[in-house]
Amino acid sequence: MSSASERRAAAAAKTATEVAPNGEHGSWTHRLARLAVRPLLGTPVTPNHLTTARLLTGLLACALFTIGDPVVDIWGGIIWVISAFLDRADGELARIGGKTTRWGHAYDYACDTLVNALFFICIGIGLRGGGLGDYAILLGVVGGGGIVASNILSEAFERRLASGMRIYNGGGGFDFDDLLYLLGPAAWLGWLAPILVGASIGAPVMALISWMKLRKLRAHQRA
Repeated sequence: MSSASERRAAAAAKTATEVAPNGEHGSWTHRLARLAVRPLLGTPVTPNHLTTARLLTGLLACALFTIGDPVVDIWGGIIWVISAFLDRADGELARIGGKTTRWGHAYDYACDTLVNALFFICIGIGLRGGGLGDYAILLGVVGGGGIVASNILSEAFERRLASGMRIYNGGGGFDFDDLLYLLGPAAWLGWLAPILVGASIGAPVMALISWMKLRKLRAHQRA
């Protein structure tokens, strides 16, 4: 690839990604997680332990959402926020502790994809007794499937970039993935039905956008 082509590819990547100058993620939640996990340095606790805790808490929250009870949804939302924070904590412990590994990244990626997709499927199951009826389950499957497709395409995109760069920009100290935290308050406020409908539209759209970004990047890198 020529130097001109390399510059074009780098410019295209830069418009779609963001990374902190020191290679760390700079969002407020990442910074908070960095402070929270610092006491774990030098202890037997590993990033994979936190990833496993993220997986288990995420699965527990999803299981609670299938019940479809407003009070249980509140507990599900609380556990979900904890799980989302653990998703930040495992990566920060790996970075500041010098324990980043290919296996750890793959494990984290698989857990995130599974839990985030299950969230929408499970709230669909829980909402089947409401106004959406059995369509709630279908909407959950569409939303969850869109999450899986978007994650796969985003991972393929980011593998072609410098380490630490992302497919979607954040701003104002917030990361794109911070939207996951809002799912907890949505459960507390009884807003899961509109969240489900929105996800059934938004997740496939994000998958399409991710596919277009990946296709454009591949074209630049081949030029």
